[in-house]
Amino acid sequence: MTDAPDFSGLSAVFINATLKKSPEPSNTDGLVTMSADIMRRHGVAVTEIRAIDHPIASGVYPDMTEHGWEVDAWPEILDQVMAAEILVLAGPIWLGDNSSIMKQVIERLYSASGMLNDAGQYAFYGKVGGCVITGNEDGIKHCAMNILYSMQHVGYTIPPQADAGWIGEAGPGPSYLDPDSGGPENDFTNRNTSFMTYNLMHLAKAFRDAGGIPAFGNQRTVWDSGVHEFGANPEYR
Repeated sequence: MTDAPDFSGLSAVFINATLKKSPEPSNTDGLVTMSADIMRRHGVAVTEIRAIDHPIASGVYPDMTEHGWEVDAWPEILDQVMAAEILVLAGPIWLGDNSSIMKQVIERLYSASGMLNDAGQYAFYGKVGGCVITGNEDGIKHCAMNILYSMQHVGYTIPPQADAGWIGEAGPGPSYLDPDSGGPENDFTNRNTSFMTYNLMHLAKAFRDAGGIPAFGNQRTVWDSGVHEFGANPEYR
């Protein structure tokens, strides 16, 4: 067994898209805690946000108070997301799909998809993303596909095996944190959550050490300037 890399200095944000307001217990928090605790043990600064506790407006602009909403907590949350190298979206399965809160969070992430970093790339370049899912009905892979596709579409990089989840026995039954559910002791879930967590930290560290994703052929500022010779040209060598 090799020594663990130095992950200190990295930061991560977990956004829980449960439908339950605090302080009501959230089963999704159980998996969030497992992953977040691994990160904290390796010196990663972790912020946990329960989205439903905040007055997040609906919409696809960075600040919806500029579009008719009186209050919007998203800009403050986005500042925390932008400051972190790792983002994990966590949520429950309802009717085989992601929760309405998860959909809202993804829409608001999309609202920042036009923002740029200092290298002229899209702002989420060089950041890594993953997800955890809980429930007592089928749909972990379906929910993960939607979340991880959405994250890479706005610029996040997805490492190998970047999703984990627990659903227990399909149909009505105990949830993850319920007594005798078997969730916290489930080896498959624990393994996947651990692998996801370490892969997120490994890739985030690699990007940090490399200074992000190389800025060639992917700079919005260069493309907008009219310089296209590096792409969209079958004759380019």
